[in-house]
Amino acid sequence: MTASVTVENTAAPNDESNTWPAMLTWAGDAAALLESARVQMTSRAVKVHGRIVAGRTSAHESFSASYELLLDEAGVTRRLAIRSTVAQGDRQVALSRNSDGLWLIDHGQGPKSSGFDGAIDVHVGVSSLFATLPVRRLGLVNDHRAETVPVVAVSLPDLTVQPATCTYTSSPTGVEAVTPSGVALMAVDEDGFALDYAGITHRI
Repeated sequence: MTASVTVENTAAPNDESNTWPAMLTWAGDAAALLESARVQMTSRAVKVHGRIVAGRTSAHESFSASYELLLDEAGVTRRLAIRSTVAQGDRQVALSRNSDGLWLIDHGQGPKSSGFDGAIDVHVGVSSLFATLPVRRLGLVNDHRAETVPVVAVSLPDLTVQPATCTYTSSPTGVEAVTPSGVALMAVDEDGFALDYAGITHRI
C-alpha cells in the first residue's frame, strides 16, 4: 500500500499533551478495523494493554486480538503477549528479550530462541501502536532523519513470527514508515504516538 505524501490530521483536536495513563484509539480508513490501547508511561517506560478488532479483507479473515506489552526505560521491548481469535478458534504467542539480546518465542509448545538480527523492536501486523514505537525510541518526533531498524515481525491473525526491517524517515511533513505492512506517512503527537497513519488508520 502506498500512501500520499500529504497527511491530513483527522484526529480529534487536542492542544495539550497526553496525560498518563491514557486510552488511545484508532479507526481504520479503508478497512473495518478498530484498535484501542491503555497506555501507562513514566518517562520513556511504557506498559500497554490493547485490543484490535478487524473485519475480513483480501489479506486476512475477521479476527480479534489482545496484547500486553512492556518496554523498558529506553523504549526497548522486553515482553509481549498476544492472543488472536478467529472463527475456528484462538492462538497465542509470548515474546521476551533478555539482557543478552536473545529473544524467546513461545507459541505454547515451549520456547524457541533467536537473536532476530539484533532487533529490539516488535512490529505487529495492522497495529498503529506498534508502528510508532521505534519513532518514539529513536527520537524521530522532532529530529528529522532516516533510520532503518531490524524488528521482530508478528503477523495477524496467524501470529507468525519472523525477522524483518523497518525504515522511518522523519521530515516536517511527518514520518514515512516502510514496514512489513506497507508504506505510509504518519502524523504523530508530541509523545510519538500516531495521530494519522495515512490510508490505514486515524486516531479518534
